[in-house]
Amino acid sequence: MSSLRIGIDVGGTNTDAVAVDVQGNVLSSHKSATTPEVFDGIRAVLADVLADVDRGSVGQVMLGTTHPVNAIIRRKDLARVGILRIAAPATLSISPLAGWPRDLAQAVRGHVEIIRGGHEYEGTEINPLDEDAVRRFAEECRDRVDAIALTGVTSPANPDHEIRAAQIIREVLGEDFAVTMGHEVGGLGLLERENSAILNGALRFVGEGIVTGLEQALASHQLEASIYLTQNDGTLLSAAEAVRRPILTIGSGPTNSMRGAAYLSGLSDAIVMDVGGTSADVGLLVDGFPRTSALAVEIGGVRTNYRMPDLISIGLGGGTIVRTDPELSIGPDSVGYRLTEQALVFGGDILTLSDLSVLAGRITMGEPARAAGVDRATVDAGIAWVDDRIQVLTDRIKAARVDMPLIAVGGGAHLIPDKIPGVSTVVRHEHAAVANAIGAAIAEASGSVDRAYRFGDSSREACLDEAKQAATEAAVRAGADPALVRITTVNEIPMAYMPGDCARVQVKAVGPLLDQN
Repeated sequence: MSSLRIGIDVGGTNTDAVAVDVQGNVLSSHKSATTPEVFDGIRAVLADVLADVDRGSVGQVMLGTTHPVNAIIRRKDLARVGILRIAAPATLSISPLAGWPRDLAQAVRGHVEIIRGGHEYEGTEINPLDEDAVRRFAEECRDRVDAIALTGVTSPANPDHEIRAAQIIREVLGEDFAVTMGHEVGGLGLLERENSAILNGALRFVGEGIVTGLEQALASHQLEASIYLTQNDGTLLSAAEAVRRPILTIGSGPTNSMRGAAYLSGLSDAIVMDVGGTSADVGLLVDGFPRTSALAVEIGGVRTNYRMPDLISIGLGGGTIVRTDPELSIGPDSVGYRLTEQALVFGGDILTLSDLSVLAGRITMGEPARAAGVDRATVDAGIAWVDDRIQVLTDRIKAARVDMPLIAVGGGAHLIPDKIPGVSTVVRHEHAAVANAIGAAIAEASGSVDRAYRFGDSSREACLDEAKQAATEAAVRAGADPALVRITTVNEIPMAYMPGDCARVQVKAVGPLLDQN
C-alpha cells in the first residue's frame, strides 16, 4: 500500500528530505549538503530517508526547488520564445518585452507579433480572432523558436481566443509543441500576464530537466512513486503540469517553510522566520497560509502578477561570514553548503555566524574548542547585530502593533533568540530544521480563479458561486479529492473605474490528493 510521502526541498546550503505517513507523522528526516549538481544531493538525501522506511510504501514524492528562478536570474538554459499578443489595435503603443532587462530579452526573444482579437473585461469580444494571422505567425516560428507564448486581452475573463490560437499553432507545428496560454499562468493585467507567459515558455527546458532529473533520482533507488512539485502558493503541481507550467514553482521554497511551520506548530496566525545557511526570510501566516503580497512581483527584473508570499529577506544565515579586520563586518556573503567544511567549529578557517552561535551557547555543534580563539567582544557584538536585525524583521512584517507568536524554522534557526520585543513567544519544534521539506510533504492540490464579474448580468451571489465552483473544479483537475476540497480564499475587489457594477473576484480552493486517502 502506498502510505508514505517524501518531501524534498533544495536550498542554497542544504537539501532536506522527510518521510511522512498518511496521518502526517514524520517518520524520517535528513539533511545533505546541496551539491553543484543538484540531483546528486537529492539522491544522497533520498538514500538516507529510504534507509529508515519501507520504500515499497512510498506513493508520492514532492519536490520544492529553486531551479526555475535561478535559471531566470542567471540567464541560463533558457528557451527561445515566439511571442503572440492577441490585442490589436488597442495595445500597439507598447510592445512585448517592454521594460525587460536587455540581456534577458535578447536571450528569450523569438518572432514577435501583435494581431487582432481579444475581449472586454466582462468577456465580450472586442474583435474576432485573426486566424490567418495566427497561422502566418506559426509558420514564421517554425525552426526558429523552442516555445510560444500567446496572450489575449482579458483572457482570464474569456480565454476562447487564446485556446483557439493554441489549437491553430499546434495544427501547424505539431500537437506536442510547447505553447503557453497567458490565462493559465497569470492574473489580470495584460503586460504582467504576458511577461508570465513568456517566462514560462523560456523555462521549457528547465521544467523538463527538473522532472527528468527527479525521475532518474527515484529510479536510482528503485523507487516507483508519483512526482509532484510545489508551487508558490504552497500547493502541488503534478509532474506533467510542472513540465507545462514551470513558472508556477518559482516561489516554492519560502512557502514550503511557512506551510511546514504552520503544520508543526499547529498555529494558523503567526510570524514565521526561516533562517537557512545564507539568508533569513520572514513572513506572516494568515489562516494557515502565507499572506500574499499586494505588490507586483519582479523576477529577474521582469514585472509579473503572480500571487507570491509577502516576504522580507536579508543576508543572515548560519553560514554568513563574519570579519573582524579592520572592524566587525557581517555578511552578506556566506560559505553556503560548505559550512561543515569551512566554519571554525568544523575545522575550517572562516568565522561564521554559526561559530558565534556556538560560542554564545545558542547551539551545540562541531567542536567549540576550535573557535576558542574568538574574543568575547566579537561574539557579543555579532550576536547583538543578529538580534537587532531579527527584531527589525519582525516589526516590519507585522500588520499591527500587537504581540504575535513567532515560529522559528530552518537550519539556522538557532540564531533566533528566545525573547524578541513584540513577539509573544518563540515556538520551536524538533523538526523545525526541515520545515521546508515537511511543507512539501504535506502540501495539497489547489485551483484558483482570478477574473472580473459584472454583477448587473446576474446576482452577486451567483457570480461568487460560479467562481467558487470553477476553483473547486480546477482543484479536482489538479488531483484533489472532490469530497474534501475546501474554499480557502475569497477576495472581492470593486472595480469602480469600470462601467456597471463590476468587481475582481479571486477564489482559491484546496484539497488533499485523491490517492492519499
